[in-house]
Amino acid sequence: MAMQAQEIEDLIRKSFPDAQITITDLAGDGNHYAAEVIDASFKDMNRVQQQRAVYAALKGKMDGPDGDLHALALTTKAPA
Repeated sequence: MAMQAQEIEDLIRKSFPDAQITITDLAGDGNHYAAEVIDASFKDMNRVQQQRAVYAALKGKMDGPDGDLHALALTTKAPA
């Protein structure tokens, strides 16, 4: 089942309530998204740690063949 952009944002927002989050549907099919997450908690993390934290916030929605989210191009960073 495809996910809506708002569902993705809501899951991320639960873990990063103060983040600036932008979700873009890349293919119009509800399965291929890009997400940009800018949050102060990323300040002392490397990029891999930042992305792992966001994927953890998605609570398995990308895991396995039954995952609701097929592809997510993820950009993370701390605010300037």
